Amino acid sequence: DMLDPERLIQCPLVKHHLIRARRFPYHLVKCKESNPEIAKKLATCPFNARHLVPQADLSDHIMKCNDKAFVEQDVVSRSCEPPQEQLDNGSTWQAPPCAEDWETELLEGSESTFVW
Repeated sequence: DMLDPERLIQCPLVKHHLIRARRFPYHLVKCKESNPEIAKKLATCPFNARHLVPQADLSDHIMKCNDKAFVEQDVVSRSCEPPQEQLDNGSTWQAPPCAEDWETELLEGSESTFVW
């Protein structure tokens, strides 16, 4: 939790585990490994991997998940941007004229030979 990393969160796998918010993702990984039978019965929220809910309750959780708003906001903001192909094809930038003319310099010859 960005607002309070010391806040205690209850583990969804083992209810008597209380974990600090900053350690919660790491705890979930370890606790899933230690409790595979319980982990099989839980589903992961598509909006926040920290949300583990019973499989039967997943659709209800998805409808009510607070993190869904962040994903929807990201999708809307991306849909407002012009597609990358339009940016690539519609560029009006042109290279400035180059004052160097290597062919002419080569034909004129160099008065001094470059030595390394």
